[in-house]
Amino acid sequence: MHFTQASINALDTRTRAHFINSLSGFKSANLIGTQDQQGNTNLAIVSSVVHLGANPPLVAMIMRPHTVPRHTFENIKQTGVYTINQVNQSIFKQAHQTSARYDKHESEFEHTGLTTEYLSGFTAPFVKESRLKYSVKLAEHQHLAINGTELLIGEIIDVYVDDNAVAEDGFIDLQALETVAITGLDSYHSTHKLARLPYAK
Repeated sequence: MHFTQASINALDTRTRAHFINSLSGFKSANLIGTQDQQGNTNLAIVSSVVHLGANPPLVAMIMRPHTVPRHTFENIKQTGVYTINQVNQSIFKQAHQTSARYDKHESEFEHTGLTTEYLSGFTAPFVKESRLKYSVKLAEHQHLAINGTELLIGEIIDVYVDDNAVAEDGFIDLQALETVAITGLDSYHSTHKLARLPYAK
């Protein structure tokens, strides 16, 4: 099949969204935990979290255009902190449900049955059921004029991970944590490691 720019643009909005979202392949599935200054908690599934650097430890994510209320984005801008909680096989259906539209004062934690957890005095909530989670402090925000999306860059503060998942060299075995991946907008996948290769020279 050959899709030209014209034929892609001719697709209906939902079909084009599925198609273009699938092109980038497997993506990480993460729940972003936030809380506003009034104590209202929010939880949102995001597939755009990417590693940005190890020294200092940074992660980036893209938030959709702020043309409608985006509670996660608003909370992060207001408080400057958030948590990133990897989705595993036990909670992927609940994680997906967080993409439904809820009012600002309705907590996705309560609607999905996931549990808020507060660790080390960090004010943003973690997902207790997540087996790899970390606290993040907003370091930089850029509005991308090309399509109206928001780029958020965060500095990793604390990491919490199952004891048996971290190798001596620092490698985290995501398969041992039953971490899931996302393709497109709504397809969830388990993983199977092929091999861990030696450093290429």
